[in-house]
Amino acid sequence: MKKLIVIAIALISIKGIAQDEKKKAPNQHERSQKMANLTAEEIATLQTKKMTLHLDLNESQQAKIQKINLDNATKRKAMMEERKAKKESGEFKKPTTEERYKMENAKLDHQIAMKAKMKEILNEEQYAKWEKSQMRMAKKGKEKKEGMKKRMHEKKQN
Repeated sequence: MKKLIVIAIALISIKGIAQDEKKKAPNQHERSQKMANLTAEEIATLQTKKMTLHLDLNESQQAKIQKINLDNATKRKAMMEERKAKKESGEFKKPTTEERYKMENAKLDHQIAMKAKMKEILNEEQYAKWEKSQMRMAKKGKEKKEGMKKRMHEKKQN
């Protein structure tokens, strides 16, 4: 009898935890929508301030990183607008294997260039801390992507 009660409590607690995860998703979507409505300058300023707090940047480092963040945010905004326009016009289609390769290659080239720029601007301690945070963000992104694939697979089965 005690075993049944323990099993029932375990199942109820697991069900409660699973429902909590589903509640987080709408808030993340709202937050991403609000961030998408910001200008490139606003996004760059927020990112720079976060990095200043995290890495304890001095004034000259802040100015250099602000410029890099502004360039990146401007490019991202342009790509988002282009993608949005293609979706609305109906021209959007999945990239071919070759296009995917080119996009991934360009992304990796950008990451390499970004790493080199950051190495020039930051001191050794700051750079190590920045690199660690980049790894953590990459891991979170990978987990998010895998979760999305899993949910899409589940939707197809239903």
